[in-house]
Amino acid sequence: MESIEKTTINPELFEPVGHREFHQSDEIAAPSLTFMQDSWRRLKKNRGAVISLFLLLVISVIAFSAQWISPHDPAKQNVNYINLPPKIPGVSLNGFNGTAVVGDKRVDKYEQMKVPDDVHFYLGTDSLGRDLLSRLLMGTRSSLIIAFVAAFLDLTIGVTYGLISAMKGGRTDNIMQRILEILSGIPNLVVMILMLTIFKPGMKTIILAMAITGWITMARIVRAQTLKIKDQEYVLAARTLGQSSGKIAMKHILPNISSVVIVQMMFSIPSAIFFEAFLSFIGLGIRPPLSSLGMLLSEGYKTFRFLPHLMWYPAIMLSVIMICFNLLADGLRDAFDPKMAE
Repeated sequence: MESIEKTTINPELFEPVGHREFHQSDEIAAPSLTFMQDSWRRLKKNRGAVISLFLLLVISVIAFSAQWISPHDPAKQNVNYINLPPKIPGVSLNGFNGTAVVGDKRVDKYEQMKVPDDVHFYLGTDSLGRDLLSRLLMGTRSSLIIAFVAAFLDLTIGVTYGLISAMKGGRTDNIMQRILEILSGIPNLVVMILMLTIFKPGMKTIILAMAITGWITMARIVRAQTLKIKDQEYVLAARTLGQSSGKIAMKHILPNISSVVIVQMMFSIPSAIFFEAFLSFIGLGIRPPLSSLGMLLSEGYKTFRFLPHLMWYPAIMLSVIMICFNLLADGLRDAFDPKMAE
């Protein structure tokens, strides 16, 4: 038998692993993220939601700064400047240069009405000589106030009602749900008409109408999510340790349903804007000298064939706000869903 040659291994080829390097080999290189940080990371990947969020922030800042940045007084009437077309200094494009077609001829309306050269109405004026841009900014602010009030009602009345109903259970839950069924059976328009018999038309009346029925959907969603979570092991462990129902709802249940609450709130905001616009359009909403997008649409459609700009601009603003809120709500729903694929 042939002898097997023994090979020697050079010990210089090996280095002992230090204690620190041994532990670092098991460390996770990626930083740990909280739920909100991970959701924000997912949201940033949705370009539509990010663009919508940026547009809503810009619109909100401009609208709530309207009283300082408006070029004219939105409530000031001037019969000498009625129905003027838009005019932007330095722009010669028809539709933005102060000209309009009268008969078969395009004429300069600003020159006809002897408007001073230093006076410009960027979006034109209405039938009472009021600046449309200033009224559009004020109307956007009114609509956004209604929307944010609706979100506040969802977060306060809706979430609280749903949590109490689900946590109490039994007879209390049955009574509270029957009350919701009675309220949900009353149309919002009927509630609004009933409010008008007691209060004058305006923003306060719309807010009161929403305070009666606007939070019902949120309450039902919160109740359903709470019923699904309150029998989980960590909730039962908290009960065993002697925590009260209020602490369990605030510390364990509410954080776990916060994503559903935020998404539902974002969907309720455009609904509130549309509700206000509809009421103002039919004459049951905000009254002059205040303004809203619905009121501007109501005033603009009457002369749409002759002065289309009075309706186009508030319609575009309302559409942009509604689309942005819906796109943002879709993005938040996907971002808060941990089952979504990357």
